[in-house]
Amino acid sequence: MAVSDLQRIATLWEVQYYFDYIIAVIGLLSNLVAIIVLGRGKSGLSRCITHYMVAMAAADLLAVFCNAAILYLYAAIFLDLHIIACTLQQVMAYVSLDCSVWLTFAFTFDRFVAICSQGFKTRYCTVRIARVAIATVYVVSVIRNIPYYFAFESYDRNQPVGCMEKTEYFSLPGWIAFSSIHNIIKPLLPFFAILLLNILTVRSIVVASRARRKRRSHVSGEKQEDPELESRRKSIILLFCVSGSFILLWLTEVMTKMYMDIANIHYVPNGAHHLTMAAKAGDMLKNLSSCTNTFMYVVTQSKVRNEVKNAIKYPVTMCLKLVRK
Repeated sequence: MAVSDLQRIATLWEVQYYFDYIIAVIGLLSNLVAIIVLGRGKSGLSRCITHYMVAMAAADLLAVFCNAAILYLYAAIFLDLHIIACTLQQVMAYVSLDCSVWLTFAFTFDRFVAICSQGFKTRYCTVRIARVAIATVYVVSVIRNIPYYFAFESYDRNQPVGCMEKTEYFSLPGWIAFSSIHNIIKPLLPFFAILLLNILTVRSIVVASRARRKRRSHVSGEKQEDPELESRRKSIILLFCVSGSFILLWLTEVMTKMYMDIANIHYVPNGAHHLTMAAKAGDMLKNLSSCTNTFMYVVTQSKVRNEVKNAIKYPVTMCLKLVRK
């Protein structure tokens, strides 16, 4: 391997190393704030939406913790991470990403039903259905990723420290089939499903808005501002921000997976290969998606924004009171 390739690999690993730490700090703080603020139930959102948001924040918190390599890095440096702990960390990384992705789909589908199917809305968009959907996503994600526990082995057969994928994981037909199915279920299937739901939602909104404007214009004889349309437009901003950021940040990962599946590439032997660069970029953007939702809530929802301000002011106020005493 050329010296330039080695330098490129070293630079790529260094960039990802510092990027993961930055995302870890931002993700932990932002998702904790989201869970606390939304869990109080004073954000002005319906209980159904709040359940999905809290569940997504919890999944994102776990995803940041596992996929940004906090547990792995600290344990590997200070505790010589045992093979069992390392394998469990890898499994939880897969589980947390599964939960994050499919909860985003569940939230998108809930909002799609609420906007596009008024008849089905009263039966589906309820707190009970939201709880069932969230519990199902968590349970299925855990069960589906259990086989990954058996896909890793120790770096050194004489020392049960650290872990990596077994050679059989890339060569045996069973593992290759499992990996291909896993890539379809996450992220390809939810990615395109969320994209389709957003397209259908936009289409429904446009059709409904045109019909309502024509009806109001015919009745009043002139164009007027429609408070209901304005309220509906604001209510779907959150949906498009959450699902839109997911689509954009997962796009590199999805395209890389699709290319490798089409080209029948199961692993990249050269660390300087362009697919390695794309995979690393996809990993970083994927980790970034685990800490963006809170910022979406703050930007799009005024009551959430006020609650976050109060949450930030509270410890400062308490410290000032202690100092005065």
